[in-house]
Formats: sequence, C-alpha cells, structure tokens
Amino acid sequence: MLDEVPSPIDLRLVADARAWAASALEKRPWRAEFFARFAAEIAALPSAGLRILELGSGPGFLAEHLLKSLPVASYVALDFSAAMHELAAERLGLLASRVEFLERSFREPEWPHGLGRFGCVVTNQAVHELRHKRYAVGLHAQVRALLEPRGAYLVCDHFAGEGGMQNEQLYMSVVEQQRALRDAGFANIRLVLQKGGLVLHHAT
Repeated sequence: MLDEVPSPIDLRLVADARAWAASALEKRPWRAEFFARFAAEIAALPSAGLRILELGSGPGFLAEHLLKSLPVASYVALDFSAAMHELAAERLGLLASRVEFLERSFREPEWPHGLGRFGCVVTNQAVHELRHKRYAVGLHAQVRALLEPRGAYLVCDHFAGEGGMQNEQLYMSVVEQQRALRDAGFANIRLVLQKGGLVLHHAT
C-alpha cells in the first residue's frame, strides 16, 4: 500500500533478525519488566487448559518468560519470519517442544484461519509492523474473534508522543491505542504499564 511506512530492516533475513535480537534488550532493558507484567496478568486468568497465542513472536523473548513462569497448556508462536522462528527455537531449547511455530503474517487477512480459540492473545512490540496505524483496528478485531468468552488480549507496543516515538503514521498515541481497541469491540481496556516508550494494555 502506498501509505505504508517502509521498514529499515528485513526481519526475514537471518542477519537482520539476529542483529535485532542482539540489540533488543540492550536498547530497552526495561523490557524485562513488561515480560513480568505479561506473566502477572496471565496468572490472574482462568488457567485450566490455557492456550496462548503470541503475534509477532520474534526471537522468543516473551515466550521464554511465559513458558518458564506459567502452566501454559498450549503456546502458538506466530511470526512471518522463518529466521525469527529459528532464533526462538534456539533460545527456548527444550521449551520449544511446547510451542507450535506458525509462519504467517498478521498483515494477511486470512492469518487467523484454523487457529481455534485462545484464553489469551499476547503481542509485544509488533502491532506497528502493520506498517501503518490505520490497520490496527482490523487486527484487534481479528484477535477478539479468536478469544474465548473470558479471554484476554495483552498488547504492548511503542507509542507516539512525549517520551515515545515521533512517526505518527506508524505509531499511535496511548489514547489512539485505547480507541483502536474500543473500535475493535473491546469493552474493558486497562493500561497495565507505560515506560521507556512502550505501553502495555489489557483488553477484554
């Protein structure tokens, strides 16, 4: 699409994927705080047979934390990059046997096909990979359709504005993020953590 913001890297390439993974925690060491909050929010959900879907699962940082912290029954890691799945499998080691790796792009309309329902859908620093904020409502609506009746959507991304990012085509302000979730049909939206240019919301 003509209005999309091009990415400076191609995360489908092994070299670019490894470079991103190597720098991610170094650039934002507070990501660990977000991982802990993801885990705490999920721990408060009904846990029997909990299925988790991660969108834009990348090199497995969040998956590693959640699989070590929680009694997850099923974990589906969805990413458009085979290179990222390779890095995630390396990072997870034996934990990878508990993960279903799906190579799909959530920019494609049919990405939810055949996935079933989930008790929780999580995504960390990935929504902006839609490459324009106007597509966020559509993605959130697709997520909502995948949730079980008491399921939760935990979505963390960069935000635009003071203390955040400058590109207002790619990134949403905190208020815009909350509006996008409401427009997608989520009735209850709670800001869980905002720090270092990132914000985590819990939506049901």
